[in-house]
Amino acid sequence: MEEKKLDHMRSVLNKLEDIKNTQESSIDKINHVITDLFQHPDEKLEKVMEEAHQRASDNVDMVREAIEAYEMAINKYEIS
Repeated sequence: MEEKKLDHMRSVLNKLEDIKNTQESSIDKINHVITDLFQHPDEKLEKVMEEAHQRASDNVDMVREAIEAYEMAINKYEIS
């Protein structure tokens, strides 16, 4: 039973890592759009992209914190 729970926890951790990577990829794409807007300014789009960048960055931070906490939970479970 314990090994099955650890396998499940590791699977969840992998999914969290995937979510973080996806958000980081979104930030990269948003940065490309922001860079393109230097040559062809659009104030409304710039504002939307800045907000999207902030939200994606916040999401990365939240998921990173969740990953760290979940890794500690896994480590604690492995020790016990």
